[in-house]
Amino acid sequence: MQPLDVLVVAPHPDDAEISVGGIIAASRRQNLRVGVIDLTSGEPTPRGTPERRREETEQATKVLDLSWRSNLDLPNRSLQPTLDARRRLAEVFRLTRPGIILAPWWQDVHPDHVAASSLCDDARFWAKLSRSDMEGEPFWPPRLLHFLSIHLRIHPSPSVVMDITPDIETKMTAIRCFGSQLTIGQDQPFPSVLDDIRDRARYWGWAISTGYGEPLMNRESVGISSLTSLL
Repeated sequence: MQPLDVLVVAPHPDDAEISVGGIIAASRRQNLRVGVIDLTSGEPTPRGTPERRREETEQATKVLDLSWRSNLDLPNRSLQPTLDARRRLAEVFRLTRPGIILAPWWQDVHPDHVAASSLCDDARFWAKLSRSDMEGEPFWPPRLLHFLSIHLRIHPSPSVVMDITPDIETKMTAIRCFGSQLTIGQDQPFPSVLDDIRDRARYWGWAISTGYGEPLMNRESVGISSLTSLL
């Protein structure tokens, strides 16, 4: 398999689209190879089924023109960074060999998101181990960045915000593919889930003086070789 430039680790189908759908679309438009590994099926939910979620995921995958996507089928609602889960995700890292991993931020009210963040750290370390019976060759993903969840209403300072103005409609189209999830909590006409997602992207766009943006967090320093990288 040709290595990926970017791999998004999503606790559930639709998390990648909601959190970094614009970054994915922009990266594909720039001819980067982008993949998504969904950790769970996302089911059960009030109006979803495993079959419908798979169909929705396939539709969103086509909208975003992903280079690769798969699902580890770990337990939804009780995701844990177990040794078995760590091994399986580490093997994905060794198979796809991404230059950048985008993972959930470690602060959230959803236990699956918190567990997924920890799991990414653990699997990243295990992916480099030699003298192991894991599939694939040892590999250390060089950079791990975190995206923000939609559950916790906080205002952290991101390390970087990417301009997704040209790609906001692609992001929103991909999110609309998950119709089974967009009807949850919609007893009020405004603001809808889609309103909230677009408005958050507009807020981060405002933060960098552009139309729309998506934030990323990094615990390590971000290096640049020229000040022109900031222009």
